[in-house]
Amino acid sequence: MTATATAPGSRPSPGRAPVLDIVIPVFNEEKALVASVEKVRDHLRTLPFEHRVTIADNASTDATSLLAHQLASRFDDVRVVSLTRKGRGRALKEAWSHSDAEVLVYMDVDLSTDLNALLPLVAPLLSGHSDLAIGSRLARTSRTTRGPRREVISRGYNVLLRGALRARFSDAQCGFKAIRRDVAAQLLPLIEDDEWFFDTELLVVAERAGLRINEVPVDWVDDPDSRVDIVRTAAADLRGMGRLGWSLVRGRIPLADVAEALGRATTSSAGGRLSAQMVVFALIGVLSTAAYGLLYVLLRGSLGAFEANAVALAVTAIANTAANRRFTFGLRGPAGALRHQLQGLLVFGCGLAVTSGAIWVLRTLQGDGHPLVEVVVLTAANLFVTVMRFVLMRTWIFRTSRRHLPSVA
Repeated sequence: MTATATAPGSRPSPGRAPVLDIVIPVFNEEKALVASVEKVRDHLRTLPFEHRVTIADNASTDATSLLAHQLASRFDDVRVVSLTRKGRGRALKEAWSHSDAEVLVYMDVDLSTDLNALLPLVAPLLSGHSDLAIGSRLARTSRTTRGPRREVISRGYNVLLRGALRARFSDAQCGFKAIRRDVAAQLLPLIEDDEWFFDTELLVVAERAGLRINEVPVDWVDDPDSRVDIVRTAAADLRGMGRLGWSLVRGRIPLADVAEALGRATTSSAGGRLSAQMVVFALIGVLSTAAYGLLYVLLRGSLGAFEANAVALAVTAIANTAANRRFTFGLRGPAGALRHQLQGLLVFGCGLAVTSGAIWVLRTLQGDGHPLVEVVVLTAANLFVTVMRFVLMRTWIFRTSRRHLPSVA
């Protein structure tokens, strides 16, 4: 995507879409709104792009809505989007979804971020080099002014993101971001959060789909009048991280489709759900192994070692196949279920041969030993069986059905 440069200070021509749409979500901002919009318009007149400023009113109860509509009446490059419910994410979804601009920008009404970062923010998107761009207060060359409490919370949150969701971007919640319209059209339907976690979810999904995120160091000054409830927001963010992480692990987000639609398909974004499947398979494997060990100990006294091993392995193999079919490979309904179980029983036969062989070797070396020693040896043998089971499930049992599943890196 390449924008056409025009004379500085251009407003959108009649019937022509602007290049930039600057969205400013507001809730009860009657004191700051007018001055902020005028300042943004002044800065936009220095850039060689047709532009628009969109005020997204989040169900304000003061004079914000009135002032917003007055600004829209005064300036033909200002419009208002009115919502009946609060939520920053909800406001951005609404404004971005209905915008015809090439690049969609979001900034906070307090203008904590220096507007000189706007051109570096949008330039890679206009050239087609990047898909999203974010301002970063945590980059080495950024200059920020804020209290220690918010600094610690911000850095701690980003450490959590890197650890829990493997995020590689440095600042998830800086109120200064941009996205190409075609990218927004693909991503917005996938984003569930309508409030403060919206930014993080958007970036994580984009990154996992292999999209390019450009980071711009910014000069940023904390707004002392900020009314964000930090504790409530932090709790909501943690819930959002858990929900998003589980969705990624389960493969519920069609990342490969997004990457393919935008021409950003890579090995990591479209190569299959291997890492996600391995996580779920491992969780099921831990539960299956624990259940196997318990059943073996309970049955060993009455049935003997070989018989207890066979029964415990058969029961857990059937449950394991059903659980992996449902949770690891995302298959539902009766179609193919019987065939999958029969194939699973063949894998069970291989596992039975391996574990029975382990018991035979143990008996040969030490005779009739303690059952707990047998459990340890059988658990080790089951590690090999588990790897074998995963390979066979992925390449044989669920191979044909897996083609239609969404991919997760």
